[in-house]
Amino acid sequence: MLECVINISEGRSTSFLEELALSVSQDLLDIHTDSDHNRSVFTLVGPTAPRELVALAASLLTLETHTGVHPRLGVIDVVPFVPLVGSTMDDAIQARDAFAQWASKQLGIPCFLYGPERTLPDIRRLAWSELMPDTGEKSPHPTAGAICVGAREPLVAYNLWLENVDIATTKKIAALVRTAAIRTLGLQVGLMTQVSVNLVALHQAGPSDVYDAVAQHAKIHHAELVGLAPAHVLASIPRHRWEELDLSVEKTIESRLAKRQ
Repeated sequence: MLECVINISEGRSTSFLEELALSVSQDLLDIHTDSDHNRSVFTLVGPTAPRELVALAASLLTLETHTGVHPRLGVIDVVPFVPLVGSTMDDAIQARDAFAQWASKQLGIPCFLYGPERTLPDIRRLAWSELMPDTGEKSPHPTAGAICVGAREPLVAYNLWLENVDIATTKKIAALVRTAAIRTLGLQVGLMTQVSVNLVALHQAGPSDVYDAVAQHAKIHHAELVGLAPAHVLASIPRHRWEELDLSVEKTIESRLAKRQ
């Protein structure tokens, strides 16, 4: 089974997000929405739901009127395929490549690939300058932009909210705690600032590690798990810290899969 964690550049229109969710309800494990980021993360399983969700989003959204604090290349910004139990990274790469070909041919949206070839930050840094799409036209779709389509291991997306810390200091903190296993951005989110985190090597660094690293430099107002986490992440952290870190059994991939069966 493959998980697909699609990041859509819309986090404010409740009616639109409900329409998207309804279109993939049988294969939807979780939705996380952020109005300041103007971004929603749909966690899906199964072979057909990603294409159904992306086709609908592309038909209804446009980059021309989009605003939000999170970087994005398109209205469907990121489509990573993740191997779960019974699947391999080769399966994820095959699904990634097939999806990119479909999106460029059927929807006319160019796609950048990440995984073994390059990282997602590489694409964000180099797209449309040193790096051209792997599939589709060599210019952005007029309303949909481009899609970053990936194959990756499970990660944890995580936000740490800081109160009374200016954006310059937050960006410095993000840089200080950044490692190969901890990818970070410093963002202004409403009246607060935020260290936005992707934990991409969970055997090296998890939520407690980045929380404690940031806490050395500023007081954390609260933590926020974006989407779901693998169950083994909880197993490595003392239970008394779960609430502080915004973790629970109910927010694990395994828990949601069990409810789906």
